[in-house]
Amino acid sequence: QVQLVESGGGLVQPGGSLRLSCAASEPTFTSYVVGWFRQAPGKGRTFVAAISWSGDSTMYADSVKGRFTISRDNAKNTVVLQMNSLIPEYTAVYVCAANQWGFDIRQYDYWGQGTQVTVSS
Repeated sequence: QVQLVESGGGLVQPGGSLRLSCAASEPTFTSYVVGWFRQAPGKGRTFVAAISWSGDSTMYADSVKGRFTISRDNAKNTVVLQMNSLIPEYTAVYVCAANQWGFDIRQYDYWGQGTQVTVSS
């Protein structure tokens, strides 16, 4: 099965930036839609952004449009989430997931372990 590993999380001051990476364990990951989700303390998991490697299509939650950018590197089986203009409310565990069917949020099949993002002064 596909295994996903996130990296790039950490502590950043308000207004700063972080770059999160999601690496897949096998080449077939290139045919999957890859998405990022986040879960803040006391809240449920929410969608952040997704990208289709075959179609170069992207989808963003309204709250992060203009702040976050999702991109891909199919040769390296890696998806990157560039996060700018970070605010404390964005503090959460960010999780990478893969969907073999498309952009339907309910159809994500594989999930990573998550990486902690903390925005604080």
